[in-house]
Amino acid sequence: MQFRSSHKPDKQDCYYLLPDSESPAAKEGQRRHEELWHKQASEVASQKHTDLPGVSLQRKKPRFNKYALTGAILASTNSILLGYDIGVMSGAILYIRDNLNITSIQVEVLVGSLNVCSLIGSLAAGKTSDCIGRRYTIVLAAATFLLGALLMGLAPSFLFLMAGRVVSGIGVGYSLMIAPVYTTEISPAMTRGFLSSLPEVFINFGILLGYISNYALSGLPEHINWRLMLGLAALPAIAVAFGVIAMPESPRWLVMKGRFADAKQALIKTSDSVEEAEFRLNEMTRTIADLGHAASSNNWQGQGVWKELLLRPSRPLRRILIAAIGVNFFMQASGNDAVVYYSPEVFKDAGINSKKQLVGVTVIMGIAKTSFVLISALYLDHFGRRPLLMLGSAGMAVSLAVLGLGSKYLDQSEIKPGWAIALCVIAVCAAVSFFSIGLGPITWVYSSEIFPTKFRAQGSSLAISVNRLVSGIVAMSFLSISRAVTFGGMFFILAGIMAVGTVFFYFFLPETKGKSLEDIGILFEDKAHENHTLDRPITLI
Repeated sequence: MQFRSSHKPDKQDCYYLLPDSESPAAKEGQRRHEELWHKQASEVASQKHTDLPGVSLQRKKPRFNKYALTGAILASTNSILLGYDIGVMSGAILYIRDNLNITSIQVEVLVGSLNVCSLIGSLAAGKTSDCIGRRYTIVLAAATFLLGALLMGLAPSFLFLMAGRVVSGIGVGYSLMIAPVYTTEISPAMTRGFLSSLPEVFINFGILLGYISNYALSGLPEHINWRLMLGLAALPAIAVAFGVIAMPESPRWLVMKGRFADAKQALIKTSDSVEEAEFRLNEMTRTIADLGHAASSNNWQGQGVWKELLLRPSRPLRRILIAAIGVNFFMQASGNDAVVYYSPEVFKDAGINSKKQLVGVTVIMGIAKTSFVLISALYLDHFGRRPLLMLGSAGMAVSLAVLGLGSKYLDQSEIKPGWAIALCVIAVCAAVSFFSIGLGPITWVYSSEIFPTKFRAQGSSLAISVNRLVSGIVAMSFLSISRAVTFGGMFFILAGIMAVGTVFFYFFLPETKGKSLEDIGILFEDKAHENHTLDRPITLI
């Protein structure tokens, strides 16, 4: 995997991903790239906009393509399932514990098992999507979660409930990997940040629905309410199965399979014009051609990718792996999922004892998470990935430290004052809100867009497997560690992890805003940082 750039001072230092050969086809592709650049620059200049010195010309307001938006929404609907499970389990576990008489260790295993089992789904999803396509992998994820939801809703015992969690976990792993990859591959560059962050938006919407479901069903008898809470997760899965008919297949997967005519039709639907579709197709085919003939064949099924990723990665690919795995590691090492899962336990320790009040506070937390993830998604393509990621991770570090102080004070106080309880509630809401601004949406966007086309599915699969593994470990050990060092001590540990994460993001994650997927690889080349002066390049696709 080698990249070269064309340094053109008169074009505001934009990068171009060029082939290694100087073949006639390559020269023709570069000539068309130059012509389209000049054409768009002329169109923008004719609108008489006044640009600041040193800032290149660019479309004033990117438009959302309806097919790309619809496909992204349908693919992201799968993510509601994970969010709903996270939200609903935080309340359902209160009733499951009493109804099935399970221990605290069994609670941790039950909660964390979904995340650990999702590791299986995320590992298998990359190869599966390379073989059968992105669309049908989405259907497979929905069908698996549907089965798991029905098993959990009808569970007569703890073991039966665990079986449902295992099946649901595999479905979650599939959906977490395929939704951002599919959305990234169908999205134009200027709206890719928003569209690729939709899975996190839907996860948070699902969490909020789970909280609302807990609150609405909490008044029912204990042997019924938690079954309905878990069983309702089957409804979004059914919607995805029917909605897939309207979704176009990923044009980049079609190009990898050598189905260029089908890829062009998909690009025409997801582009603003036929000319733009042809240009995007030309960029994809040139990039795939650089990977070799075997990577653009109907017989290609992702063979050899794992070996190249793990055993002999090039220097740029190694940097991409470090960035993708790092951002996924810190996403879950932040403890966000565990805080959401066990928020009733945290608030109970803070002094809130009524189950109805516990569930009500989690609804407030869900509203905060959903609101801020929407704000982040809407401004992600405007401010870029790095600023929001740095803001979110630094904000989490401060919020978790304040939560640790509040928890420590309450733990050592016989009388629990209202202001200290309120401080803990506000700190929890702040922590999950900062997560929704930064790590929440940006992890999915970043880890799916930085891999080259050949490595995207299985590279994202590897990164998200790390995500799921860390999430499971944190969820299954959170209560045990908190009992050993108190909740306050646990939050101080998480604050320290997020401080380290902020430093990691600063040094290892370059900005990808506004760049086509074919152009992003140059950022990880050996000399990318020496030429890293492009702030706002013109982006055509």
